[in-house]
Amino acid sequence: MAATALPPGRTTRIRLDGDAWAKRGFIAIIALYLVVALALPLYAMLSKAFSTFQFDLGRYEFQVSDAAGTFDGTIVTGAELNATAGVYAPEDLIAGSADRMPVAKLFADFSFRSPVRYRVRGVTAGDAFVAGSDRVAGGAWQEYDSNTFRRVALLPFASTGLGNFTRYFSTPSLVRSIENSLVISTLSTIVTVLLAFFFSYALNRSCMRFKGVFRLIAMAPILVPSLLPGIALVYLFGNQGFLKALMMGETIYGPIGIVAGSIFFTFPHAMLIISTALAISDARLYEAATSLRASRWKIFWTVTVPGARYGLISAAFVVFNLVITDFGLPKVIGGQYNVLAVDIYKQVIGQQNFEMGAVVSVVLLVPALLAFAVDRLVQRRQVALLSARSVVYQPKPDRGFDWLCFAYCGLIAFFILAILGICQFAALVKFWPYDLSLSLKNYAFDLMDGGGWQAYRNSIQLALLTAVFGTIVVFVGAYMVEKTDGFLAGRTLFQFLAMMPMAIPGMVLGLAYIFFFNNPANPLHFIYATMAILVLSTITHFYTVSHLTAVTALKQMDNEFESVASSLKQPFFKLFARVSVPVCLPAILDISIYLFVNAMTTVSAVVFLYSTDTALASIAVLNMDDAGDIAPAAAMGMMIFYTNVAARTAHAFISNSVLKRTQAWRLR
Repeated sequence: MAATALPPGRTTRIRLDGDAWAKRGFIAIIALYLVVALALPLYAMLSKAFSTFQFDLGRYEFQVSDAAGTFDGTIVTGAELNATAGVYAPEDLIAGSADRMPVAKLFADFSFRSPVRYRVRGVTAGDAFVAGSDRVAGGAWQEYDSNTFRRVALLPFASTGLGNFTRYFSTPSLVRSIENSLVISTLSTIVTVLLAFFFSYALNRSCMRFKGVFRLIAMAPILVPSLLPGIALVYLFGNQGFLKALMMGETIYGPIGIVAGSIFFTFPHAMLIISTALAISDARLYEAATSLRASRWKIFWTVTVPGARYGLISAAFVVFNLVITDFGLPKVIGGQYNVLAVDIYKQVIGQQNFEMGAVVSVVLLVPALLAFAVDRLVQRRQVALLSARSVVYQPKPDRGFDWLCFAYCGLIAFFILAILGICQFAALVKFWPYDLSLSLKNYAFDLMDGGGWQAYRNSIQLALLTAVFGTIVVFVGAYMVEKTDGFLAGRTLFQFLAMMPMAIPGMVLGLAYIFFFNNPANPLHFIYATMAILVLSTITHFYTVSHLTAVTALKQMDNEFESVASSLKQPFFKLFARVSVPVCLPAILDISIYLFVNAMTTVSAVVFLYSTDTALASIAVLNMDDAGDIAPAAAMGMMIFYTNVAARTAHAFISNSVLKRTQAWRLR
């Protein structure tokens, strides 16, 4: 029987309902937020890095009179004068926006006491120069006596190119900071990952006591700004430190101090990743190895290490990224040992050289992006180690091994507690090291530089606003991109934007915000130097981890929820409020406390953005340390620590009380 052809008609198209359009609208809005808060500032920074300035001597003309002040009409360009005098080499013509080129040097016989007079003009109306403090533009001749002419200087012309990078890589001290950053980051990564691996191994492969206590202590460094371990190391091993003799003639101010402090503040990050990798081991592999009479050493190298290799690699790249992008610790204890993050600060704050600051930011961005890309590639290649038939590994008691693990974890815990303890002790003594009697005078922040107690209150305000608005933006964005059908291009773009912040160092983001939001032509210029821009930058800086947490929680929910709600003709926002939010409440609370803690401790992302009225506690630690008020800096750092401890405690209490009522279904 012949097939019957369908009658001609319009092509069938799937019509989107109101919920589908609303979800797409939310994705577009939050994607626009990420474009404005991340993509456009980064573009502005990259544009600044490639915005070069150079002197063009051929665009200026000069006339010189005789001793009587008479001009014979001879005109000579600056390029011709320089060709004769050979004063300025080609590399001298590459400039910064604030550079000036004195023109008197082009005249070999110039003397400011000479009666000779000089005329200068630009070839076009856009060619400008300065005479003293006056800017002169246009093609008209300007005449000066010798005394005034010595203060005439040419202005550079804006262009686009690699001139800034040429200047950077031709400056040995700046190039050396790349090598220093790579050496410090590599060394810190190796030591931290090794220490964290054996600590995690002890927690997961032994039956030692007080595992919960050790795990809690190991997480403490997350609650303090990275500057604090630097201050503690100064008190312990500095010029007037308790344990200075242990340095055996070496100094803590430099690579030794940076590495030691980096180990402290990156240890919990590595421990969490490696501990997770070790916790999912399949006991059957160990039983098979034991039945084959393999030694514990061989089992370790053939079963344990290969099973945790992806966790080790991921931890290594996370630690490397944290160290190479950190600013606070090298600033406090680095001494004359330059690293990239500190170079950005020096170029922008110290020298007001924004173009070179942008160049250093681009250089710092390269290893950070490479580390992030390799880490993501490794995670994609990771395969599941647990199947439906897997058996959870349960360690067996071994008195000698358990005591060895206990001693090792005790040493790590002692190191962490010693860093925190010495900071608290230093914050309470009257005058280190001469008067060790206890006093609260170091907590009189209003009497010192740094912002006073208002800076501490500003930090709490920033943390609360970041936690509230950041959690809303992140979770709503993750829900829309995860629970929207179709719209593949928009969702893919959103996911790309959501993953970008993890690869962007805080210093780079902060500098990018200066270039973008401090532009008077930007309609968002009004938020510059306000609390709003600090909240915006902090949410953006820590967006990726929060987004991944929300997506992971939402993936655990079956898509049938949406199908059922649609069949009952219920709007998506009812499902969102009555089902998705209650089910994902643990993740929502985790996101909020993550944002709160990081907002309290962040330094690099906000160091360029605060104003007198919005100084933060973490910035106050930096400023007080710069001013020589190290004990008050330690006191402010400990205030941040105690605030985060209180926030964590409140989070645990709220989680337990709220989740008992909203998550009872999980226990059934």
